[in-house]
Amino acid sequence: MKSDEYYMKKAIEQAKKAAQNGDVPIGCVIVRDDVIVARAYNRRNKDHSVLAHAETLAIEKAARKQGDFRLDGYVLYVTLEPCQMCAGAIIQSRIRRVVIGARNPKAGCAGSILNLLQVPQFNHQAELTEGVCGEECSEMLSSFFRDMRKKRQESGMGGGEAQ
Repeated sequence: MKSDEYYMKKAIEQAKKAAQNGDVPIGCVIVRDDVIVARAYNRRNKDHSVLAHAETLAIEKAARKQGDFRLDGYVLYVTLEPCQMCAGAIIQSRIRRVVIGARNPKAGCAGSILNLLQVPQFNHQAELTEGVCGEECSEMLSSFFRDMRKKRQESGMGGGEAQ
């Protein structure tokens, strides 16, 4: 059986693809029975869609492949703690476990701001594992935003941080 670190490294590979496209480097893989069934990366800027998060794209791929939106028994690996939309999609799809690389103090809904993954009143709760390859995931995001601010300053557009 492959380790959480192995699959998080696969999610990091996806995140690097997002960065190459100018999107925030967030990657996701979904695993069932030690096999990656879906992979995706953040495509919000590329697709001009607020819905094109790595998690939602991967969930859609896994659901299509399985022929059912219910992903019971699946494990989702993501480089950045899910936002409220993605946490909701995880619960709706009934993913068994979520493995997170880095915390998201500005929008995280797996414990940073809220923990939507484990609300006892919902019909489903996901197990949660945090900090897998956390330093690598955090540094990848920090580096992306540093480079973005530097490029904006060099072009005279200011240094605001986009998400």
